[in-house]
Amino acid sequence: MPDRPDLPLNGLRAFEVAARQGSFIRAAIELRVTQAAVSHQIARLEDLLGVALFLRTPGGLVLTDAGQAMFPAVERGLDGIARALDRLSGGQRAEVLNLGVVTTFATGWLIPRLGDFSHSHPGITLRLSTHNNRVEIAREGLDAAIRFGAGRWPGLEAVELLAAPMTPLCAPGLALRDPADLRDHLLLRSYRADEWPRWFAEAGAACPPLTGPVLDSSVALADLAAGGHGVALLPLPMFGQALDAGRLVRPFAQAVTLGSYWLTVPGDRRMTPGTASLLEWMRAELAG
Repeated sequence: MPDRPDLPLNGLRAFEVAARQGSFIRAAIELRVTQAAVSHQIARLEDLLGVALFLRTPGGLVLTDAGQAMFPAVERGLDGIARALDRLSGGQRAEVLNLGVVTTFATGWLIPRLGDFSHSHPGITLRLSTHNNRVEIAREGLDAAIRFGAGRWPGLEAVELLAAPMTPLCAPGLALRDPADLRDHLLLRSYRADEWPRWFAEAGAACPPLTGPVLDSSVALADLAAGGHGVALLPLPMFGQALDAGRLVRPFAQAVTLGSYWLTVPGDRRMTPGTASLLEWMRAELAG
């Protein structure tokens, strides 16, 4: 067994959290200490190693080459210690899983099923935060994030969960018999400008000029559509309850798939046991 120097555990823990959070301030909040304490621990660790671990930039902390090389080993080591302590304590300590979820998936699929997940996984405390598909896992202190797209995000490993065909949805009573009828109605838009043109191409019709309001939330678009304020192009699997309740109707059979929902984790970080359990549970639920 190799000799081990005196391990600066407090400094290593401060380094791991600061690297994950991208900020000494957010690291201090997570560790429940002052920012000065975090800075002091990092400075002592850098003095001990004789290398700089962070670059301080106006945009936040950036790992140096030495910091990038050290982070995965420190993270694995601290995770291993946590698992060993968990086993020795009889497995009573809950793992906290910090998950960012795009709002549409959170309200349309995940939140209604959280009771089942909590019942079947009592050892995992799931902390959710919603986002509008723009999320930075490390900087926001997350373990993973669910987002919508094509599955290609630099530096991230993505696991597909659910395809999301999109189709127009609107309030009951609108006179819509042919895609050309949409010219007489306000077409509500997301920030993804190609959605309506792609749907009209799928339907074999010309896309009219798009002048409707632009929102960054499909939930908000659905609320406007249900209130009779326009027609929204929405991911069909996320609005089954609104369709079943009659708040929204689907006037056309045509749908276009522009992306899927994905579970994403940093490519340089091992998936936590809680994240792996969540993924396994979601796959089983989706398959069912």
